[in-house]
Amino acid sequence: MLRKEEISEWFGTLQNNICRSLEEADGIAKFQEDLWTREEGGGGRTCIIQAGKVIEKGGVAYSAVYGPVPDFLKKELGIAISEQRTANRGHGMVNAETKAFFATGVSIVIHPRSPMVPIIHMNVRYFETDNGIKWFGGGIDLTPHYVDESDAKYFHACLKKVCDKFNAGYYPKFKKCADDYFFIKHRKETRGIGGIFFDHLNPGPEQSIGNLFEFVKAVGECFAPLYTHFMNHKHSLPFGENEKQWQLLRRGRYVEFNLVYDRGTRFGLETNGRIESILMSLPQMASWTYNYIPEKGSREEQTLSLLKKGIDWV
Repeated sequence: MLRKEEISEWFGTLQNNICRSLEEADGIAKFQEDLWTREEGGGGRTCIIQAGKVIEKGGVAYSAVYGPVPDFLKKELGIAISEQRTANRGHGMVNAETKAFFATGVSIVIHPRSPMVPIIHMNVRYFETDNGIKWFGGGIDLTPHYVDESDAKYFHACLKKVCDKFNAGYYPKFKKCADDYFFIKHRKETRGIGGIFFDHLNPGPEQSIGNLFEFVKAVGECFAPLYTHFMNHKHSLPFGENEKQWQLLRRGRYVEFNLVYDRGTRFGLETNGRIESILMSLPQMASWTYNYIPEKGSREEQTLSLLKKGIDWV
């Protein structure tokens, strides 16, 4: 029987491995470790990297927290109970009286120096309650400042390969979920080129919690080779002041999404998480220019034309 402690320990190892890979690819900067505890129960380790050769600011955060279920989660738990009962189809009922939760995972955001290198985000997490509700969630998505279609195809092909090892239906389903989730509604544009996103991935008659964990592990392990590929191949490309200003504007869009829509940010704030760790996803600098309209035929205009749902990258 897979135990939550085993899952949490693996997430801690994943954090260590990713930090080492990013340090090697950057070549200069080193992660600084920040241990923290949560008054209601649990804590975590936030690792921050800054002022590197390739990475301007980034964070790889691990947490394992527990305690009474906060009010904002009760509605989501009601949805999860319904979904898990449907998945189990008679293979055991779930009591709706939920009093305590346990959540663990790793969350990553990397902001590069160069506007030619994309921003990347990954989150893999596990959640369970004292009455048998349990699920995995997570995903990985890419936010280029300038969309390079060949890079987008490479990124999505790698994610599809990971998904296809476990279920041929995962990639199209989770790709659509990413398109829908990483969408800045008030801008009517996607945050980037998407990726995969899944939530409430729970065991049923056709898949055990162990099998789901193997999938989540594969997603987590694909992060380092994927992003170091972009670091190695894109950081030396030339750019000028125009590209830096565009980078700051795109970072502004990233900030808007994270503060308005991101579930992880909300979960951290609502569960009294450590604010510095919660907001590690924000870039060191960003900007907002009033009513910015890119020039016709520019790379900036081309990028905006590709920030939409439903693009078939593979």
